[in-house]
Amino acid sequence: MTPRKIDGVIEAVHYSADGQVETVRYYERRGAVFSDCKLMTRDGLIRMLKARKVFFTGARKPFQGASFEVGKQVRLAGPAGQEVLTTADAPAGKDHLEGVPAF
Repeated sequence: MTPRKIDGVIEAVHYSADGQVETVRYYERRGAVFSDCKLMTRDGLIRMLKARKVFFTGARKPFQGASFEVGKQVRLAGPAGQEVLTTADAPAGKDHLEGVPAF
């Protein structure tokens, strides 16, 4: 695990036809350990990010429970009410979580 503060790790994403995140599959930090795999909607993720929760992209290391290969931090960009979820410079008006596989 990295020494950075991490509230959750996003492992996979499902995009809608218009390019917005519909659902993410993630692990939530609970003290020194992480939860089992969970699903969260786009609105839920935006609400968590606005509450200053820190999410990174990544994947669980095989056979190492609470250890992850951590990627980039997920951020909100754009004006209020039209936010996009991004890990880098996103195309205009579309969510983009770089390096996260689709499910």
